[in-house]
Amino acid sequence: MAQMNMHEAKSQLSSLIARVLEGEKVTIARAGRPLVDIVPHRELTVVYGLAADEPEHDPSLFDGVDEEINDLFYGRRS
Repeated sequence: MAQMNMHEAKSQLSSLIARVLEGEKVTIARAGRPLVDIVPHRELTVVYGLAADEPEHDPSLFDGVDEEINDLFYGRRS
């Protein structure tokens, strides 16, 4: 893990980026106090909706009125 002061990091930014991309951890400090870590960018994948990773379902299961549920709510109709 490399740690260097801000002034030194400014003049060596390109080489620091190359080192980070090769897997090295780099920390930039100010007056000897660590401030930030340089990390490689990771692609963000946004998933919309609840249960986006759930398996497919059969939409026909939700078609029509379920008589059993209807009876529970409204009682038997004659």
